[in-house]
Formats: sequence, C-alpha cells, structure tokens
Amino acid sequence: MKNYSKTSSRLVAFLWILLTYVVGIYVFSQVVDHFFMQGKDSMYSIFWADIACTIVVFGFSYLFKNTSFYDPYWSVIPIVVVLLLAVRGFTEGLYDQTRNLTIVILVSLWGIRLTWNWARGWKGLNDIDWRYVNYEKPMGKWFWLFSFGGLQIFPTILVFLGLLPLFGAMTEAQNDWNWLDVVATVLAFSAILIEFFADNQLRRFRKINIEKGKSLTKGLWKYSRHPNYFGEISFWWALFFFGIAANPEYWWTIVGALAMTALFHFVSIPMIEKRHLERRKDYEEVIQNVPRWIPWVPKN
Repeated sequence: MKNYSKTSSRLVAFLWILLTYVVGIYVFSQVVDHFFMQGKDSMYSIFWADIACTIVVFGFSYLFKNTSFYDPYWSVIPIVVVLLLAVRGFTEGLYDQTRNLTIVILVSLWGIRLTWNWARGWKGLNDIDWRYVNYEKPMGKWFWLFSFGGLQIFPTILVFLGLLPLFGAMTEAQNDWNWLDVVATVLAFSAILIEFFADNQLRRFRKINIEKGKSLTKGLWKYSRHPNYFGEISFWWALFFFGIAANPEYWWTIVGALAMTALFHFVSIPMIEKRHLERRKDYEEVIQNVPRWIPWVPKN
C-alpha cells in the first residue's frame, strides 16, 4: 500500500508537470503567432514567446513552491523552437532539407534523453534540486524573486543564446549541406552519446555503491570529473557549427556556445565540486588526478 501511494503521488506530480508545459507551450504558440501576424522576425517573436512560457512555468513553480518545475525547460523548449524553425524555414525562409532534418533529429534526441534523465530521478512535488534549497535558506522571502530572475529567466536567455545559430542554419541558409555540417553532426551525436553513457554510469554507480562518500572514477569518469558537462558543452558548440556552415554571417552567434561554456566552467562545476568536497572523502584526490571536464589521460 505504501509503495502504491508513492507511485500514485509521483504520477500526480508528473501530471502537474505535463499540465505546466502544455499551458506554457500553448502560451508560447500564441505569442509567436501574435508577433508573426505583426510581421516580426523569427528571432524577436520566439524570444518573447520564450519569456512568456517561462513566466507560465514560474507561476506553477511558485504555486507548488518548487523551482524544480523549471528543470525540464532546458531540454523541452529547444525541441519546440527547432520544430518551429523547421516549419518557418520550409514556408518562408531559405533552408537545406538535409541540414534541417538532421538538426531536428539531433535536438530531439538530445532533448528527449535529457528530459528522461531528469524525470527518472525526480521523486515528486516535494523533490527540489539541492542547489535551489541552498539558495532559499539564506534568501528567505527574497528567494522567489531570485528564482524568477536568476533560476528561470536567466537560464531561458542562455538557452535562447545557444539556439541563435539555428535561426541562420534553418531559416536563412546561404550554403547547401557541406563538410562543416558533417563535423557538427558528428560532434552533436557524440555529445549525446557521451551524456547518455556518463549519466547511466553515474546512476548505476549510485545504485550499487555501498560505501558512502566515494567518487566514481571508472568509465568516462576516469578521464573527466564531469563528462556529462563535457557532452553538454560540446552539443552547444555543434549547434554553432551548424549555424556557420549554413550562413557564415551568423558567426556572432558564437556568443551562445561561449555563454554555455562559461556557465558550466565558472558556475555549475565550481558549485558541484564544492558539494563533492564536503560530502566525498576521496574527492580531493580525484581533483588531483582526474581532468576537470575536458577528457584526458588521468595522472594516476
């Protein structure tokens, strides 16, 4: 009866998540349609639709007092944006069929895998990411203002920056499919595989490891302390390569890949490493022997 109750509770939680994103994507579509009807370009229209959708997700986050409602946004909305750009390119823009199809497949694979990895680890409405908890404790009543701006709007803008190359690749292509597209495809698919294996290796290690406070140093984790982050960063660089392969005038969209690299290198990794040092007795040794996030031969 107890297990059934937990399963039922988790199902209800995911139904709320589903409702959140159905409403959010509906609002997204309405805002996009509104601006398209006014003759606004895709970049302007999708940006404001993105913000509107984030506001909806924040509303549900606040209602349930759980910022983790936003967690799937990172991997769900890029699929929506890419599908919209594919339609936009086909109806009104310049595009290469092979490139657009490849991008849609790769972004969908990446997004579905990442969303599934989050979903299988999320326990329900009372499960909140430890980083949000750490922020909320010292901020008190000001936390929800920070949650809105710093934990939801800011990441939305970062993801939008990361997707900027695809506006050129999928709707304003000047070049047909070429060798740089091949490089981008190989890099993106490799990044997805790296994330897939890294996350599964970590999940398996957590299940079978009896000794608490011990770090994973096998598989991909032997060559990088954060191979999953390496895969994630590589994926965003692949999107940039698609952009300049299609339209070199979009060279400036490198800002997206650089922003993603900076986010993981200067924010995400230091935060999680501080936590590991506090909770894992062997992590000091891991830092000394295993490369930070770019895979390389370990010292020992």
